[in-house]
Amino acid sequence: MTPQNLWPLGAELGEGPVWIPEQNRLYFVNLVGNTLHALDAGGTRHAWPLPDYVCWLIPRKDGDGYMAGLRDGFVRLWLDTASATPRFEYLHRLPGADTGIRLNDAKADAAGRIWAGSMNARDVSRADGKLFRLDPDGSLHVALPEYHICNGPTFSLDGRTMYHNDSFLNRTYAYAVNADGSLGAPALWRQFGEGEGSPDGMTVDSEDCVWIAQWGGARVCRYSPSGELLATIPMPVNQPSSVAFGGADLKTLYITSAWQGFDAAARDADPQAGALFSVQLDVAGVPVARFG
Repeated sequence: MTPQNLWPLGAELGEGPVWIPEQNRLYFVNLVGNTLHALDAGGTRHAWPLPDYVCWLIPRKDGDGYMAGLRDGFVRLWLDTASATPRFEYLHRLPGADTGIRLNDAKADAAGRIWAGSMNARDVSRADGKLFRLDPDGSLHVALPEYHICNGPTFSLDGRTMYHNDSFLNRTYAYAVNADGSLGAPALWRQFGEGEGSPDGMTVDSEDCVWIAQWGGARVCRYSPSGELLATIPMPVNQPSSVAFGGADLKTLYITSAWQGFDAAARDADPQAGALFSVQLDVAGVPVARFG
């Protein structure tokens, strides 16, 4: 399980990898670089600039473009081959965006709902973040209040458990997911300790195990559904940020990374920070869930 540097992009905050099988393409973002990137299976690279932070991209079930999170809200987005700039329209503006609140990470579930978190980018010690649920009918709901840094989520194979991180507290919680999208009480699934890093982007594999990029811990780890550590991938960067399965057999784990918060000396000491990596695994992931 040796990481391969696929794209030494140098993204300040690489995030949100998602594999679209019918395109044989991985999408991901340089969040604070205001850029959506893509890498084709054959190695061709793509980039689309946006006017503000782009936090995540999720495909739609109807195939009519994508859903995306910008700094200040939820949008529909289209990648027009005739234009270098994506076209988008807002569905919902994020309350408090003018005070430093922004979207951060998101994932769709098997029921077609998007779960997206926010955070106070000016002061992450404040629990101003929320986890939102965007339903297929376009309605937006606050699923959970009082998060510091929302990261994830990901879902068990049966869809009945949601794993979600508060990276500031170094915690992953597990929630029961009801059929109507409401959540049960939080259970502390794992408290990350000294040297492990903070839990960041995450995904579930075909054996119902959870993979987590551990920011500041220079590693990506696999855990059992009960939170037992099963495997560790040492990373050549300090801040791996998110993970997604892809490739024709869904056995390639793609890993984004970042140099956000580094001074010049830290960047010199971590020259691959911000690159996109891949690792070949024996276990497969599951197909991406779509909105709608």
